[in-house]
Amino acid sequence: MNALHRTYTDFEGLRGQVLALRRQGLSRRQIRDRLHIHNNDILNRLVEGEPPPKRTKRANGKGDLRAKARELRLKGLTYDQIQIELGCSKSSISLWVRDLPKPDRRDAQEQARLAARKRWEHELVVRDEERQKTKAAAATEIGPLSDRDLFLVGVALYWAEGAKDKAYDRRENTTFINSDPSVIAIYLAWLALLGVEKDRVRYRLMIHESADAEAAQRYWADLAGVDASVFQKTTLKKHNPRTARKNTGENYRGCLIVRVSQGAELYRRIEGWWSGITCPFTSGRV
Repeated sequence: MNALHRTYTDFEGLRGQVLALRRQGLSRRQIRDRLHIHNNDILNRLVEGEPPPKRTKRANGKGDLRAKARELRLKGLTYDQIQIELGCSKSSISLWVRDLPKPDRRDAQEQARLAARKRWEHELVVRDEERQKTKAAAATEIGPLSDRDLFLVGVALYWAEGAKDKAYDRRENTTFINSDPSVIAIYLAWLALLGVEKDRVRYRLMIHESADAEAAQRYWADLAGVDASVFQKTTLKKHNPRTARKNTGENYRGCLIVRVSQGAELYRRIEGWWSGITCPFTSGRV
């Protein structure tokens, strides 16, 4: 039995189905397709008196974008300018603001500046993509590190960043300080490769007093695989309000100082290893 015939023989029953679907939030088109009612006059009679369902707010945040687009349009911004501000398509902007008055036409200089800005933003995206491709390709060139690779890397790393003995200031101790987590991770792996016992390694945080020292200490402790309670007393650096520091924000975690106790002998070996690496280059043989 088709819908048209049912409409006349069991109108109230069909109307009950239509109203039930309508109250579930279905649109007229959805009801039409669900019950195969293709006569608009009949459909109108079936939904007569039933208010349309309330439309739920879009979950994708376009309602906020629409309101912002309208606000910017009322301030006199063009489609191009709104697109730069909000990052949405001009077709959407046109739909949202088409009932609002058009802004005054931009002068040639403003159009040129806007075009230049858009070209530069595109150029920055292209440059960043090329930059990331170069880094990724270079990373694959390294391949797995052997123990000897790690040994040589560690020696060079210590000589670049670790404490060194001076003729005028005898300091034969093994102390390393750095703010880069990857550098610290490599250095700790190097100490493990050398067979340095974990109970000989001492940790201390050095950080500006205006930063979250406790959070930073927990971060370094997790990286080192130790409990934060083993850390020595934190060294707080005085904050100079006249200095514009750039190392701020949630990613600023100060510097980690890693010291090997009774490390004089290890330091002498490190100095010797570095001499062995550099000797061919400093003796004129290369």
